[in-house]
Amino acid sequence: MRSVRQFRVDPAVPEALSGLHRLANNLHWCWDRELRQLFASLHPVAWEESNHQPLEMLARITPEAWSDLATDPAVVQSVADAVVRLDAALTSPRWFQTKGDSPLDLVAYFSPEFGISESVPQYSGGLGVLAGDHLKASSDLGVPLVAVGLLYGEGYFRQSLDADGWQQERFPRLEPTGMALTHTDLHVSLDLAGETINVAIWRADVGRIPLYLLDAPGITDRLYGGDVEHRLRQEMVLGIAGVRALRALGLSPQVFHTNEGHAGFLALERIRELVASGLSFAEAVESSRAGGVFTTHTPVPAGIDRFSAELMQKYFGQWAPELGISFEQLMRIGSRADEPDDTRFNMAVMGLKMAARANGVAALHGAVSREMFNGVWPQVPADEVPIGHITNGVHAHSWVSPEVDELLRDGVHGVWDGADDATWARAYNLSHERVWSARSAGRSRLVNYVRARRGTDVLDPNILTIGFARRFATYKRATLLLSQPDRLRRLLLDPDRPVQFVFAGKSHPADHPGKAMIQSIELFSREFDIHQRFVFLPDYDIAVARTMYHGCDVWLNNPLRPHEACGTSGMKAALNGALNCSIRDGWWDEWSDGENGWDIASIDDDPDPIRRDQREAMSLFGLLEQEIVPLFYDTGGSPSGVPKGWVDRMLHNWASLGPKVTASRMVRDYVTNLYEPAAAGATALSNDDSAGVRNLAAWKSHVRAAWSGVRVSNIETNTGEGHEGERRYLRVSVDLGEFSPNEVRVQVLHGPIDSEGSLLPSPQICELTIGADHVWLGEYVVGRSGAYGLTARVLPSHPLLANAFELGCIAWAN
Repeated sequence: MRSVRQFRVDPAVPEALSGLHRLANNLHWCWDRELRQLFASLHPVAWEESNHQPLEMLARITPEAWSDLATDPAVVQSVADAVVRLDAALTSPRWFQTKGDSPLDLVAYFSPEFGISESVPQYSGGLGVLAGDHLKASSDLGVPLVAVGLLYGEGYFRQSLDADGWQQERFPRLEPTGMALTHTDLHVSLDLAGETINVAIWRADVGRIPLYLLDAPGITDRLYGGDVEHRLRQEMVLGIAGVRALRALGLSPQVFHTNEGHAGFLALERIRELVASGLSFAEAVESSRAGGVFTTHTPVPAGIDRFSAELMQKYFGQWAPELGISFEQLMRIGSRADEPDDTRFNMAVMGLKMAARANGVAALHGAVSREMFNGVWPQVPADEVPIGHITNGVHAHSWVSPEVDELLRDGVHGVWDGADDATWARAYNLSHERVWSARSAGRSRLVNYVRARRGTDVLDPNILTIGFARRFATYKRATLLLSQPDRLRRLLLDPDRPVQFVFAGKSHPADHPGKAMIQSIELFSREFDIHQRFVFLPDYDIAVARTMYHGCDVWLNNPLRPHEACGTSGMKAALNGALNCSIRDGWWDEWSDGENGWDIASIDDDPDPIRRDQREAMSLFGLLEQEIVPLFYDTGGSPSGVPKGWVDRMLHNWASLGPKVTASRMVRDYVTNLYEPAAAGATALSNDDSAGVRNLAAWKSHVRAAWSGVRVSNIETNTGEGHEGERRYLRVSVDLGEFSPNEVRVQVLHGPIDSEGSLLPSPQICELTIGADHVWLGEYVVGRSGAYGLTARVLPSHPLLANAFELGCIAWAN
């Protein structure tokens, strides 16, 4: 029977243990290892039954058990100590407070998903887990940041496999208060095509970072659920209602960081606010974009949200007048000149246009993004398109095993996740026996975890264990190993040097090719002769991933290069001492050195996709058979049974990757390279009643109208045969048209040229200085031998520009 009245009953926690309320309601417990151990010790059965959710666990403890706990001095002291640790984490000065003067007051970080913990299922995969790690590291570093996302009533989905191995999805309803969320009692309204909705604002505390989640029943029901229109409505809630929520909370961030394009409509809301305050549309754009940071995670155009003109007219037809522009002008915000036939509104293009600073999430991904979005700045060379990169990192203490944490604290540094290269080099001195003991403990824990879910006859804690866990998209090629089943069987069933594989991951409910890959792996794992050593682990989430990182010896990653933007799962595995075996894509392309793991050959230039898969699978199997398996089992006759060569690679893995792959490094990079410059730029434009905004907007309008009158009329320099290292002088004459010399920069680009006379990518650049009569003077040093060339160009220059290429205006020498 169904109840007709409902209410919540709080657990009767005794006064002596009242600090447990605070501890359970701040998600800092997710990375406070001692506190998690305390929760587990209070009532081990309730801890497991609650799926490690502290609030639910507290509710399961009986009054009799509370009485016993409250009279145990050790428990009372442990709770008091945990409260002290939490207070220190929330209030003590951290990196940001000790780094000196900063122009940064507050960042607003918008993301469609946040992966904080498996107990707060508001994420689907890498994008959300990255966002969660960003918040945790920001808390650890004391960065002034507030986060905005959506509260999904049913989260993503719970996964199971049917008798045919086909993915099945369940969407259980989630209870916000059980996820350590509290209602702010604030609402904001939003018009959706004539329908006014009220959006509730919930708050989660992630250490010292407040995370506000927006609840719009019927819209924020499922993560990435529904059709295109439903997706548009969700993104309007995230971007537009998100800005309004910050205002309702009394917050005025200087910097708005959009984590992928889903929250991009926040720019339109900020522009609407500024136009209402008296600025023109052009001025409001400059004011808004100065504090904008846009991070793209998408290396393929198909992954970008696009909305039809009809949908945009339905939902934004009334916005254009409020912005002081036509609907056609609004649509141009999300369009690019090199795609005239695509009439859809492109969210990534809007993100790039409406943010003064943009970045990819790895060096290779930055290069791919510059090529992919070159059409937004068609006159700018691809390698100078204003999209940089900050390589992702992972929140170390959320992912490493207890054994590895202790190992690194003792052998590297007490705060090893923030240590520099020289400090991480101490990893080379770690005891081989202790390292191997930590690795074996993690592997045993993984085997026990899998056996509890898949049967007691699977896996072996003493066998080389290889893991593959990620979203099942076709480009990630989870089934590459299955392309040579006989060869795979020989690896699995070798009597002396066997290998075992653990797979996990979900496919989007609408991605049937991805589901088919899961089915292929599951059906192979059911084959009688190999089922003990080849396992698919259903219902992939943070808990499954964490256990796999702790226990796998090798982390496998074989995407189609360059389709992996970053791929942070390999970073988490590496911090646990696992060795990556990967295509050189994402972060691995940047930091693989040939000794900290293994590179699978990537045959990028093969136009035949089937043949390319075959060739890359051959490389993978060759590495497994000839290098990885022999090294793992080579103990050299040591009585301890420790494979010295393998552990040496683990030590080099830590020493070379430890300083790089952490979220603390990533967030410091964001603060220094993006947040602080954005804050300074936003402040400079808003000073003196927005005088800078008005000046910059008027100047840009003038540049766009008059730039065609600028040209390089002559270059004078010695073009006789030269020598490497020779210094040469030059004079460049420029016709400035309507501009003065202080409104431009004149540069010479020089370097090797191809057979058609074009400069090769990334030429040397030298700045020239103004002489007399619009002649610029300079000198350059001749580079390497061979065919050599140079050219000159003129760029618009203004002290309030975020970068020289944002206008896309360049006058090249003819």
